[in-house]
Amino acid sequence: MNILHEPGRLWMESEDELLLAEVLYPEAADGLVEITHTFVDDSLRGQGIAGNLMKAVAEELRTEKKKALPVCSYAQAWFRRHPEYADVVR
Repeated sequence: MNILHEPGRLWMESEDELLLAEVLYPEAADGLVEITHTFVDDSLRGQGIAGNLMKAVAEELRTEKKKALPVCSYAQAWFRRHPEYADVVR
């Protein structure tokens, strides 16, 4: 499954275009995004999909020299477990 991208959103969908997983991170201010939502369909839970999406978001933010304000509980926990991405957290 490929990760799809548009500004403020990374997601995965099935072959018939059903949403399977996503992370929403709209821009809140210049250079700052709020990670507001993480979703993984029950059929994919426990496979590290949400973590892969979060890592992709963190890498994108690092490349773009932006900061994240983790609002959703999964994003908060993910950043606590991955201190190597502390540089992208506000």
